[in-house]
Amino acid sequence: MSSVDLTDYLNTHQQLVQALEGLSDTQLRWKAEPSSWSVTEVLAHLADHSIVVSFRIRDILADTRVQLPAFNQDAWVSGQHSNAGRAADHLELFRSLLHYNSLLLGRLSPGEWEKSGINFKGESVRIADIVRSFTAHVQTHLAQIERIKRGAEAVLSAQG
Repeated sequence: MSSVDLTDYLNTHQQLVQALEGLSDTQLRWKAEPSSWSVTEVLAHLADHSIVVSFRIRDILADTRVQLPAFNQDAWVSGQHSNAGRAADHLELFRSLLHYNSLLLGRLSPGEWEKSGINFKGESVRIADIVRSFTAHVQTHLAQIERIKRGAEAVLSAQG
């Protein structure tokens, strides 16, 4: 049993599903400006972030003692042509990694939850901190999705 309640962590997928309800492909790909992210790109970023977090947790559990990797989120999103992808595919990868990681996290002993690694800032971070931070990170992007949705609605309704 984990020393961290995984309910909020696991609920992030359903929150994203609810945030996307009723959005058209045009709304999912709409960008306020070329340098800003669309909803689809936010989902791609969250899938990417899930990959990185998955690696970080496993690296800590393996006791590798190397600095945990950072990633250039904007370069990852643009380099993958994320806005040309399907939001549903990004969301499915996010869901799959969430589920797979939850199985691992559910097997950890209380002591393993306290294991730590060194992040790119040189700070010690525990697995428990990584999971809580991931959940908070998703909340930040849910708010971003709401802002994008409002912007898209205003612009697209004025055009049509």
